[in-house]
Amino acid sequence: MPDKNSIAIIGYSGHSFVVLEAAKQMGLDVEYYCERNQVSFNPFEINYLGDEGSESFNWNSIEKFILGIGDNRIRQKVADLILSKKKTILNVIHPSSIISNYATFGMGNFIAASVTVNALAKIADNCILNTGCIVEHECSIENGAHIAPGTVLAGNVTVGKNSFIGANTVVKQGVKIGNGVTIGAGSVVIKDIPDNEIWAGNPAKKLK
Repeated sequence: MPDKNSIAIIGYSGHSFVVLEAAKQMGLDVEYYCERNQVSFNPFEINYLGDEGSESFNWNSIEKFILGIGDNRIRQKVADLILSKKKTILNVIHPSSIISNYATFGMGNFIAASVTVNALAKIADNCILNTGCIVEHECSIENGAHIAPGTVLAGNVTVGKNSFIGANTVVKQGVKIGNGVTIGAGSVVIKDIPDNEIWAGNPAKKLK
């Protein structure tokens, strides 16, 4: 059974495997996973704790969680559930990342391998900064956003809540990206994007 120092990951497929590997590199001992059902493929050989979304889930059994969910809205919903139970959501920061001492972070974030976060950047809660992305000075990444592998955010970029920036995208300095935005892989964003729109291309344009 878990004790007060035990850690569980929510989600156990795909993206969660990357999070678990980074957690191990940090020295975190993640012993349990939560999924709707117990899985047959268990590469990290950890124990099934149950479905955190079920009424029968024993929230008193564990205190600490990490998020292994790639989908922005589901990840935010699960984070809200964990906090409603007065539990802790840990940050997972791969040791190979380069993080400015003047950057600030909320909780529940995943910072993958080879990520760079520069001075005065602000990362809110439950964000993903995926492999090799660059978040330059004074950027602001709001709750639940996902910056995909290889993306470059130049200085003073704002990324709104639950937005997804596709792999290898470049965003010009000072651009403001709204909430719930999706930007296709390989795009070059040179102007502000309103809430809940889908953009792609070089230069990026709104998709109908």
